[in-house]
Amino acid sequence: MFDEDGSLDPLLKFLLYAILALAIGKTLWEWLTKDVSRWITVDLWGLIADHPWWTGFIAVGALASLTLLAKLLSFLFGADTYTYVDQDKAYASNAPSNETADPDVLTFRMKQLAAMTATGFEQACAELLARDGFHSTRRVGGSGDLGVDVSARDHDNRLLILQCKQYAVPVGSGHVQKFNGTARIHHGADVPIMIGLNGFTQPAIDFAAHHELILMGRPELKKWAHGRHLYDVLGIPSTTQ
Repeated sequence: MFDEDGSLDPLLKFLLYAILALAIGKTLWEWLTKDVSRWITVDLWGLIADHPWWTGFIAVGALASLTLLAKLLSFLFGADTYTYVDQDKAYASNAPSNETADPDVLTFRMKQLAAMTATGFEQACAELLARDGFHSTRRVGGSGDLGVDVSARDHDNRLLILQCKQYAVPVGSGHVQKFNGTARIHHGADVPIMIGLNGFTQPAIDFAAHHELILMGRPELKKWAHGRHLYDVLGIPSTTQ
């Protein structure tokens, strides 16, 4: 019924729209084809005069029904709302419906991250770091980046080095081995993190565990993108956050 980001399935949403439109259309047609003036001046007024208490209950029920309908319409039409910020940078979205988050906190949906360019994906990761309070955050990625796409420092002044892989398939062991050869040795990373939009192969996971590299797969990336602090998602201790 709901997709990975908590949005209503598009086909189900279309069917709900169709059913709602047919119900409203049928009601309007039946109402308009009757003698409306007689219904209001005779039938309705007579009902109110004869049954004032029941009329009050009906009015309250109708108001409650309209409120529920308004909430349903708001959910249907607003579930996927987001604001475009920059084609190669980021998309500031509403908080996903299956997460409790401050609406002022920067979040991303997984389908937004998948639709970005490689540069946009790196920039989104940099902006999420800045959201979490990391400082000296910058996107480095490009030709000759030697395995660093984003760098930042935490409140303990530890250096984070991120490599961001937006591949449509799991990241293989070869890429993790290359990152291992530059993250600490060349860049001096205290916290080397490799992000895989669609996860990692088992050999890559095994290699990273042996060399104490931190891998962020799709489930962890989703939690981070949906508003949780990076260190909370990855279980990294920090004196302050």
